[in-house]
Amino acid sequence: MRFARAPLNRSRRDLIRAILDNHEEAYFLSSRELARRYSVDAATVVRAIQALGYERFADFAADLREHFVRQITPYTVLKAATRKRRSVADHVEGGLERDLENLRVLKSTIRADRVQELAERIHRARRIMVVGVDLAASLAWFLAYGLTPLGFMAEAPVGSAGNLQHKIDLLTRDDLLVAISFGRCLRETVHAVQRARAGGVPTFGITDGSTTPIAMHCDAHLLVPISSPSYTGSYVGPMALINAITLACTHLQPKRALAILRHTEKDYRSGERWYREPLRAAADRGRGDLPSRRSNGRRPRPRGNSRNS
Repeated sequence: MRFARAPLNRSRRDLIRAILDNHEEAYFLSSRELARRYSVDAATVVRAIQALGYERFADFAADLREHFVRQITPYTVLKAATRKRRSVADHVEGGLERDLENLRVLKSTIRADRVQELAERIHRARRIMVVGVDLAASLAWFLAYGLTPLGFMAEAPVGSAGNLQHKIDLLTRDDLLVAISFGRCLRETVHAVQRARAGGVPTFGITDGSTTPIAMHCDAHLLVPISSPSYTGSYVGPMALINAITLACTHLQPKRALAILRHTEKDYRSGERWYREPLRAAADRGRGDLPSRRSNGRRPRPRGNSRNS
């Protein structure tokens, strides 16, 4: 607060101090939620933050979060959430609202040209290795899976750190390593980036802050928020970003994508790919051989008046 762009009056100074003193509760709140938390209007929150030198609330929230992640643990997140004495329904609604806010932040801050830059790197690469460890492995797998049907040699290695290192050692300058990690970042993911760069392999990061180890060690990166009242964090934003990356790769060369996907058209239309109820499948192969569902397996009654037969 000593470096505020404009002098802070007492009420604004007290507000900022309260936010900083309770950063573990405040870092994932929107400006409106902060206003409700401290019994002020949202405009007061925004003006106080602008007096600190921030043009947007999102920039202040990002710095607050980076301050917080140095101390964050699943326990501290859950502890902060339980202090609020909300109902289960309130916690569910609050989590969904936080997810929506993450999407709004992503939409307002993402640069389409940076997404296109990554798509161009993917198109130039001979092979793409997507590295994500622990929970981020799900994101790595999702990105690699989305790229493979488009004709890219993409994989998300699983297994031990040794397996990951061996696969990185096979990469060349013609390949690309995409690393996904957030907050303080997991050691294995950062080491993977450092190992790849030492071998001259281009690297690209997906992370949630410009000062995270992934952002600092990769050649380039994209930022996406994952803040959440849940101890797991929220992957709604990263999933949306991966969808955007896949779209960019598709429409960068749409004719190429169509030509490749055309080979899968028969599989997608074939009944062998999709699940069908066994009775319906059997009926399709030979109608009349099986009793109808309406009869529940019993022989159908003959038509007409049974007393006269």
